[in-house]
Amino acid sequence: MWWGSLSGRRAGKWANPRIAARLSIIAVLAALTAGCFRPMYAEHADGSPALRDRLMGVELLPIDKPNGSPDARIGVTLRNALAFKLYGGATGAPPTHQLQIRFTTNRSSLMLDPNTALPSNEQYGINASYQLIEVATGKTVLNASTFSRTSYDIPGQLQRFARARAYRDAEDRAAQQIAENINTRLAAFFYAGT
Repeated sequence: MWWGSLSGRRAGKWANPRIAARLSIIAVLAALTAGCFRPMYAEHADGSPALRDRLMGVELLPIDKPNGSPDARIGVTLRNALAFKLYGGATGAPPTHQLQIRFTTNRSSLMLDPNTALPSNEQYGINASYQLIEVATGKTVLNASTFSRTSYDIPGQLQRFARARAYRDAEDRAAQQIAENINTRLAAFFYAGT
């Protein structure tokens, strides 16, 4: 029968001592490195504070923008999104660090309608810089920057409300992305210490 000879060939293939030695080396290396993995948000057995506890110790300072300005609304959106990412549904713990955020915004037209010379696609961007300040010493321990770019379509030249709503949605998406970038960088800083 043909399947008997096929299974004989397979058994002979695995009986090769070089392949068996390679597989055993891979298994040993996998067993040795299995203990190296430690989840980022896991509780520590050595009694040191977990990453979630360290992130809850970050106080978000108010973002300095003029009241009633469009940037003030974006600052509130950014601060609220970051607070939810840092603290979850809880409130912050007693502060060990303060986070100061500064940002600028820009808007540019990507595509223009050739007949009317009005934009049909625009891009909204936020450039943010932030400093993490240790409360005990007043020293800046992290100084970094991030950016976000979002584009949005203008569905028709006469639809002003649709354009305004698309613009506001782009602002919110960019603020959410900035909050995610800052949260990831803070988690990496508290986890690795750099």
